[in-house]
Amino acid sequence: MNERSERSVTAGLPGRLGRAAAMSLLAGTVGGAAVLAGEAFVARHRRYAEPELGLALRATIGRADAAPLRLVLLGDSSALGVGVDRLDDTIGGQLANLLAEGPTGRRVHLSSVGVSGSRSTDLATQVARALLGERPDVALILIGANDATGLRRPADASAYLGAAVHRLREARVEVVVGTCPDLGAVRAIAPPLRQLVGWSGRRMARAQTTAVLEAGGAVVDLATETGPVFRADAGTLCHDGFHPSADGYRVWAHALLPAVAAAAAVASRR
Repeated sequence: MNERSERSVTAGLPGRLGRAAAMSLLAGTVGGAAVLAGEAFVARHRRYAEPELGLALRATIGRADAAPLRLVLLGDSSALGVGVDRLDDTIGGQLANLLAEGPTGRRVHLSSVGVSGSRSTDLATQVARALLGERPDVALILIGANDATGLRRPADASAYLGAAVHRLREARVEVVVGTCPDLGAVRAIAPPLRQLVGWSGRRMARAQTTAVLEAGGAVVDLATETGPVFRADAGTLCHDGFHPSADGYRVWAHALLPAVAAAAAVASRR
């Protein structure tokens, strides 16, 4: 090869390498998108736990002579205890028992207006239901997982959550929000989609924290507080690999207890 030909070949080499790299990147992107789409299809069509219709959504727990506390839960399937079949195993039941057995010994009037599958846009209706009749002392909101798995914009979802917290605070209800849990811990979704929804959940939780604090509520970062336990122990999830088991709800209840107890103490001083 003469010098001119060699210069011609080497001059065109960067362009050919760039095109080859671009084609490889495109192929990888298309292939990765196909994998994610396939995993999303499988995840959508899995059989998930259903709400247990036999569970009482209203219960009173604690001594008859103890100071009363009206606790209402709002949100998605977590607020109903989907994944377990006994009231005492739900997040509400476990929290009520902890409050009843604690040093202050409250008599907890527990109720839930949560709806399985709810997103933050559904909270307005739930707030209206929660404020019917006797005003609750403390509202616990568990929301965000369905927003995150649906890849909703965190700013939009958190704005609806902030509005719900503001309405409850205007009605003189103490509010605690458990932010989006660690979706990177769920077994029902395979990698790499699991990592994607985990990232979406972390973004959602950060936006929720800001919105709730600005609206006057208290926040418990469930992903930070309980995510490592869920990642380490598959038994914290029920049979569907997505919803918490009784053990999982117990982990959440203990993480939420300090904030809920503090809110209850504030409410009792009014």
